[in-house]
Amino acid sequence: MIPKIIQGGSFSDHRGSISFVNDFSFKDIERFYIISNSDENPIRAWQGHKLDAKNFYCLSGSFKIHYVKIDDWENPSKDLTIETVWVSDLDSKVVHIPGGYANAIEALETNSKLISFSTLPLTKVSDDDVRYPSDYWEVNGK
Repeated sequence: MIPKIIQGGSFSDHRGSISFVNDFSFKDIERFYIISNSDENPIRAWQGHKLDAKNFYCLSGSFKIHYVKIDDWENPSKDLTIETVWVSDLDSKVVHIPGGYANAIEALETNSKLISFSTLPLTKVSDDDVRYPSDYWEVNGK
């Protein structure tokens, strides 16, 4: 499986507005959490997941979601191609990153919030989660 964008939309009238992603299914979702990076450390990197799929939706502000396909979990190549998707509260979409990838979340604005829906139960996360140093792959020359 490869990463994909599930595009949604929005509707506004005199009552307010609604943002939606009707094509996103919660069928395999086990848990969720909300990410809010600090201004001092706007990049949260690198978390790899062998099996757990991540689904990101921007609640407020904007983020860049960076990801790499892991070639070797014990010693991944430093030359892996970094893919990047921009998300914003102005564009209703879910970024789906399947297992087999590592990701980095970069907040672009103060007080940005991102919700992450995960497919693996919390009891199995410790066997699946692989962390790499935040500078293992360089994002935007940082």
